[in-house]
Amino acid sequence: MAATPYITEDFLLETEAARELYHEYAQDAPIVDYHCHLPARDVAEDRCFENMAEIWLAGDHYKWRAMRANGVPEYYCTGDASDWDKFAKWAETVPYLLRNQLYPWTHLELSRPFGISDRLLNPGTARGIWERCKELLATPEFSARGIMRQMRVAMVGTTDDPTDTLEYHQRVAADPGFNVLMLPTWRPDKGMAIERPTVFRPWLELLEERAGMPIRDLDAFLEALRKRQAFFHDCGCRISDHGMETVFADEYTPSEIQTIFVKVRDGRPLDESDIRKFKSAMLYEFSVMNHERGWAQQWHLGPIRNNSTRMFRQLGPDSGFDSIGDAPVAHAVSRMLDRLDQDGHLARTILYTINPVHNLTLATMAGNFQDGSMPGKMQFGSGWWFNDQKDGMERQIEDLSQVGLLSQFVGMLTDSRSFLSYPRHDYFRRILCNILGNDMAKGLIPRDILLAGRLVRDVSYNNAVRYFGLSLPEFR
Repeated sequence: MAATPYITEDFLLETEAARELYHEYAQDAPIVDYHCHLPARDVAEDRCFENMAEIWLAGDHYKWRAMRANGVPEYYCTGDASDWDKFAKWAETVPYLLRNQLYPWTHLELSRPFGISDRLLNPGTARGIWERCKELLATPEFSARGIMRQMRVAMVGTTDDPTDTLEYHQRVAADPGFNVLMLPTWRPDKGMAIERPTVFRPWLELLEERAGMPIRDLDAFLEALRKRQAFFHDCGCRISDHGMETVFADEYTPSEIQTIFVKVRDGRPLDESDIRKFKSAMLYEFSVMNHERGWAQQWHLGPIRNNSTRMFRQLGPDSGFDSIGDAPVAHAVSRMLDRLDQDGHLARTILYTINPVHNLTLATMAGNFQDGSMPGKMQFGSGWWFNDQKDGMERQIEDLSQVGLLSQFVGMLTDSRSFLSYPRHDYFRRILCNILGNDMAKGLIPRDILLAGRLVRDVSYNNAVRYFGLSLPEFR
């Protein structure tokens, strides 16, 4: 048992001003989780979870990485161990997580929604926590939808391939008994992945099926994508997402891209120049489509994925073997944004980096293309992936504040596959309020709670509602 509670109502809030800002302006704000990886089917079917391994450990590559680093065999991470044994191994790992983001996340998630804040997770408390959570998970309040209601979720944006049927989004949208917006997000990354023909070519066949048309050349390919994007738009999609190690912005001619497309369709070999030019062309075309639809677009930049060939062969992608990359971003991002801007096709854009070295690069890059058409059209996005911990969030807030407008920031997201990740929004809000409260205490900003409170309220919720054009009420 902890000598004193760890997660208290004033967790991370170091000054009286920080506490006032959080409790009066942030704590009760609804959640707009505009980028996540929740399975839409779980929401549509209002999935009930059997135990904490199902809802908390399955699919969580953050936890798997930590368990492996603590000497836990793969059998207890992604293998065939029982759910209890997996949870027990996680409980063994937690005491070794001090100063890792997973330590506060774990206890924030036990505190809300489970109400467990009187003990720390460790081998001695594991069985009691397991049984208490299992009892709660058997109640309607802890189904997928029940948790979303408890956490005051107003909107979630899932991540969806252009070939997805969106049947579960349609089911949720048609249900008058559920008032949380679940909107698809267009993620056309496979449409650029010609360096992986074993992925691209089967995906192209599925795109033909979903679009109901043959795709024999580049024009047909783009027409099929536009048909699918229209379908996504009709299903409520207003955001696209692109995950890239780096941006390519090479020069090319339309005839070159036509030739490259036919080569990959026919299974002929490609050289590095082909791949770079095709990716450059597709990012431009996707961005034009986003602008034409009036969508916002997200560019997630920097990860090196699937570093362990052995484990990729064993487990596939998204299993905890990705890391921060160091590919240059400045010149290519500048060229691509500038071309779109010159052509009148630059959509609202959020730039994220997994590498904090690029924080100021992207924060200042966003400022180059603000055009006065709306507040914060170009955004430097929240601390992402390896940066969505206290230090990473603080650095993102500091860098954005120094060279841009924190007041127009669209705020935090979970980027998660778990229904228990919503406390990450609370974590971010506490950090934001603490920064502002400390600034007040040091005299760096006026001690004006109303002025700072408006910023907190907007960054926590209102800015995202306005930026994405969501049909949600303002939080006051």
